[in-house]
Amino acid sequence: MLPTVPIMGGRLLGPRKPNEQKSSTYECGVETVGDTWVQFKVQYYIFALVFLVFDIELVFLYPWAVAYNRLPLFGVIAGVVFIITLAEALIYAWRKGALEWL
Repeated sequence: MLPTVPIMGGRLLGPRKPNEQKSSTYECGVETVGDTWVQFKVQYYIFALVFLVFDIELVFLYPWAVAYNRLPLFGVIAGVVFIITLAEALIYAWRKGALEWL
């Protein structure tokens, strides 16, 4: 809701002077030579997904680490179980070869 108000306000109140140059696609840089379609290996996507999973893990672990001294025993056990589960996932991904570049 919040981003749509300024966008719609700009569309309603902004000047309209369309022309061919403004409607064309904007591209900067050097003109492409040859085939622009480059196909990446699936391993790169798998590696990126594994990275995202463990990056999000850190987002969940940071508040737990900050409040570690004030947590009850259940909170500590839940955090340790979470870390062990993710360590098992990392070992599984490693054994399956998801972390190999080539």
